[in-house]
Amino acid sequence: MPDILVLYYSRHGAVADMARHIARGIEKVEGASARLRTVPEISAETEAVANAVPDHGPPYATHDDLTECIGLALGSPTRFGNMAAPLKYFIDTTSPLWLSAGLAGKPAAVFTSSASLHGGQETTLISMMLPLLHHGMLLLGLPYTEAALMRTTGGGTPYGASHVAGPNSDRPLSDDEKELCQALGLRLATVAVALHTHPGRS
Repeated sequence: MPDILVLYYSRHGAVADMARHIARGIEKVEGASARLRTVPEISAETEAVANAVPDHGPPYATHDDLTECIGLALGSPTRFGNMAAPLKYFIDTTSPLWLSAGLAGKPAAVFTSSASLHGGQETTLISMMLPLLHHGMLLLGLPYTEAALMRTTGGGTPYGASHVAGPNSDRPLSDDEKELCQALGLRLATVAVALHTHPGRS
C-alpha cells in the first residue's frame, strides 16, 4: 500500500496531535496509508548530535521517506510567522531530491499551530509551501465546501489546517480543528491515490 508521509516538528504536542488526525483522514481513503515522521531538535552547539532514534513518537524522517511517499503533509508550529528551525533545517537538506525531481508532481498539504488566533498561522503555512513549490509539488488546501472552515472560532484556513494552542500551549484541538485536519488528510490521500493509480493524468 503506498504511503502518504506526514512529516512534522512539534514542540509542545499540538502539531503532533494534528498529525495524528491528518493520518486518520488519510487512512479513510482506500489504498492509502499514513507514515508519520518527525525531525530532531537542532542545537547551537555544532558538535551536538541527537540520538538516531527519538525517545518517543515516530522515527526521524529520511530522504527515503520523501522519495517513497506518494503525497506529503508538512506541519510545524508557528515561529514568528514562519516554520520552526528544525523543520526548515531538514528541508534545507533536500537539494538532492530537487536535483533529481524526486518530489515533482506529488501532492502536498501543510498544517500549523500557534499560541494566538492571529499568531502568524497563514504566513507559516505559506512559508512551508514555498520549498514545496520549488520541488514541483502540487499544493492542496481546504476548500470552503468544508463547513467547519466557516464556523470555526479557532484554527482553520483555506491554506491548510491550523490550531490555536493558547498562551500556555495547552489548549486541546477543538472539534472543528480535528474535523479540518481529517478533511485535509482525506483530500490529500484522495488526490495522491488517484495520481498514483493514473499517473498519466498528472
